[in-house]
Amino acid sequence: MIYVLMAVVQIAYVALNSFRVVLMIKGKKYLASAISTLEIFIYISGLSLVLNYTESSLGLIVYSVSFGAGILLGMYIEQKIALGYIALQVVSEYGRDLAPPLRAKGYGVTVWAGEGAQGMRSLYLIVAKRKEYGALRRTVLELDPKAFLFSYEPMQFSGGYWAKKLE
Repeated sequence: MIYVLMAVVQIAYVALNSFRVVLMIKGKKYLASAISTLEIFIYISGLSLVLNYTESSLGLIVYSVSFGAGILLGMYIEQKIALGYIALQVVSEYGRDLAPPLRAKGYGVTVWAGEGAQGMRSLYLIVAKRKEYGALRRTVLELDPKAFLFSYEPMQFSGGYWAKKLE
């Protein structure tokens, strides 16, 4: 029973640690600070368990495996919460107009023309909440199954359609 408790405590600690690091990177300092308070409480509680029960190989194995499980859980939580925004760039066949249907769904879309190896292309910059990424990606690929997509996470906004929505 003590090894199960050790695993649960370790998984909770590492998951919170992983999630807190992501929050810090995203600039969510107050939430990261609050989580770190809970995180350190769990860490100190778990440390006393570990120091008392790691003289056996089983204790070391439980501690090590639960560390990895905690990393996975922390990443899973962050992906489900999906804080922040995503910028999706789409390269499509020139003349295909993806902007109106995307705008009708509420996305901010900027369009410009570009030249690729095989001629002119339409380029789109679309900003959305990270939680909406899957639906946005599916919509774009329904409109143009051959589109080339790449995304990144913008850290700051200033001006434009999205800055107004964020106020």
